[in-house]
Amino acid sequence: MQLKEDTYYKRRMNSSYITSVISITLVLFTLGFLGLLVIHAKTLSDYIKENIGFEVIIKPGVKEAEIIHLQKQLDTRPYVKSTDYITRKEAVRRLKAALGADFVDFMGNDENPLLPSIDVRFNARWANNDSIQKIEQTILANSYVKEVYYQKSLVQVINKNLRKISLVLLGLSALLLVIATALINNTIRLSIYSKRFIIKSMQLVGATKSFIRRPFIFKGILHGVYSAFFALLLLSILILVARENIPELALLEKNDLIAALYLFVLLLGMALSGISTRFAVNRFLSVDTDKLYF
Repeated sequence: MQLKEDTYYKRRMNSSYITSVISITLVLFTLGFLGLLVIHAKTLSDYIKENIGFEVIIKPGVKEAEIIHLQKQLDTRPYVKSTDYITRKEAVRRLKAALGADFVDFMGNDENPLLPSIDVRFNARWANNDSIQKIEQTILANSYVKEVYYQKSLVQVINKNLRKISLVLLGLSALLLVIATALINNTIRLSIYSKRFIIKSMQLVGATKSFIRRPFIFKGILHGVYSAFFALLLLSILILVARENIPELALLEKNDLIAALYLFVLLLGMALSGISTRFAVNRFLSVDTDKLYF
């Protein structure tokens, strides 16, 4: 009879452990998935911003060597990601490709009316309205520059929409983190609840609180590691499936950020499991014996 009871309680405890690990795994996977969305959204945002730039129109009569020198000066600026020198011939070729006709011949002018220019692309953190206006004034101060052209309204719209998306993702991340913490805490409390009599028995025979807590916290952290491992395994499968079906996503992936996300999920699983276990055990260490039955 005693053997059957021991087997029954052992089965219940194992079932409780498995349920706890599965629940924490699903929560961590959800957080990791949201983290992937945030990373890809950030990378896409940087990609869009780094394609924002303007065209520096050079004055007539400026020598090519002076234009190249100006380009090299721009390349050294911290706000510049890349530059591209557009000669007068290259400008004609591009306009021909865009219009599908030789506009120079159409105008009946043998001389190329287009001016050379330098296409400037910004680093992502500089691609906002205030910074671009300051950069524009700095470049216009150069004696070789005739004008600076960029679509101000487009820059404003892009930054406004990206800011809205960032706020939504940030709010969603914070909300989901709170929900995840509550779910993991409740899951672990239910798991510890099934061992409340063991905890109280150890306390009644003279075991100190730290001695009782230590194995539970260790096991909780271990469950957090298991849960994080399974969650990361699911995330890795998700990434592989996404790469096969949407190859373009590879352009948005940054391995260092994904590695940081994996580490965050692992540490979060360990921390939340360990802390929640400590609080749950403390609760039953402080409760009266009579209340254990309610």
